[in-house]
Amino acid sequence: MISVNDLSPAELAALLHFHADAGVEWLLEEEAVDRFAEFEAMKATRRSAPSSSQATETRQAPSRATPQVSARDAAPERSAQKPHPAIPDGEAVQQARFAAESARSLAELKTAIEAFSGCNLKNSARSTIFATGDAASGIMLIGSAPSADDDREGQPFAGRPGQLLDKMLAAIGLDRSGILLTQVVPWRPPGNRVPSAVEMDICRPFIERQIALAEPKAILLLGNFAARVFFGEGDTIHGLRGQWREIAVDGKVIPSIATLHPQDLLTAPINKRLAWNDLLAFRARLGSSQ
Repeated sequence: MISVNDLSPAELAALLHFHADAGVEWLLEEEAVDRFAEFEAMKATRRSAPSSSQATETRQAPSRATPQVSARDAAPERSAQKPHPAIPDGEAVQQARFAAESARSLAELKTAIEAFSGCNLKNSARSTIFATGDAASGIMLIGSAPSADDDREGQPFAGRPGQLLDKMLAAIGLDRSGILLTQVVPWRPPGNRVPSAVEMDICRPFIERQIALAEPKAILLLGNFAARVFFGEGDTIHGLRGQWREIAVDGKVIPSIATLHPQDLLTAPINKRLAWNDLLAFRARLGSSQ
């Protein structure tokens, strides 16, 4: 095992960033908690509690002024304190579809997603990530899922991947403020895991409605998961990237191309040449449609 003392400041920073991306901060409290004080208070409560013999006498000789409540009568009160049962998956999908189709603008859709509670991803996420930028541009970028940085800052493509994306866009004459950026799912999966099939079924109406309302002329998909969701194939991003395909949403067909996610490029910089070719193809398609 490597000692912390053997790591350089840069290595320590990289290690902390890795743990943050893995979802360690999800286990932390928002404010510091004094566990020692809690323990002392618990011991004091136990000391002040009546002994078992006194408790037995109290149970055997109840006060006449106190009406006795049977277990059957007390059951409704206890059940009322339990959390509401989870919505069945099929019902959650229907509710998501109804909420999405009811929205007549991106602003209304954002409000509907923020109010939606049928997906368990929302329970562990800090923020609801919605599209940012200019929908009127006709250009839409869709990432795979919110990262830890996205969740903290409340916007898509934050942190180092977002900084790299800004450079990628600038290289082909684009800026994030002049296009529409969003994610396939609006909530960060714990530990950056891949959303389950059920979670994607629930979130699909929201991302499809974003596309329908934005009416983009072309879509750039970033990452393996986003490409699989829209292309319906189980291949990796290396097999799905660089090929123009069509996405059908709300009766409209939109040309789309996939490339590697900025996080993939930070992990394996050698693949930047592949992403660059995809970006050039995307820029050329935009130029021909304008």
